[in-house]
Amino acid sequence: MSNDVPADLADQVPRAMHDLGGVPRFLCEAVDTAPHALDDFDREVDAIRQILGAKGVMSVDELRRGIEALPEDVYHRLSYYRRWVRSIASILIEKGVISEAALRAHATSRGGR
Repeated sequence: MSNDVPADLADQVPRAMHDLGGVPRFLCEAVDTAPHALDDFDREVDAIRQILGAKGVMSVDELRRGIEALPEDVYHRLSYYRRWVRSIASILIEKGVISEAALRAHATSRGGR
């Protein structure tokens, strides 16, 4: 049994903004497959997610859900790890681990955006 959508219905099936396969406006953009080094920010964000996972605070599935919940314009504007930061912050606020006010105060004190 196939889960494929019939061709005549393909344009009618809603897709999430992160599901870019076959979207005409992205077909001509080359994908950079060259290896690249992570910067300190990338490593720190990854470490935070790993710690939250190890402590049972947040799963990879929750991270993905948070990323997929970003508004389309935000999703496309943010880099890969900045999407992670937005997702992590949202999930921690949602779970009551930190308040939005405390997070904003901390970011402001560090010159954050």
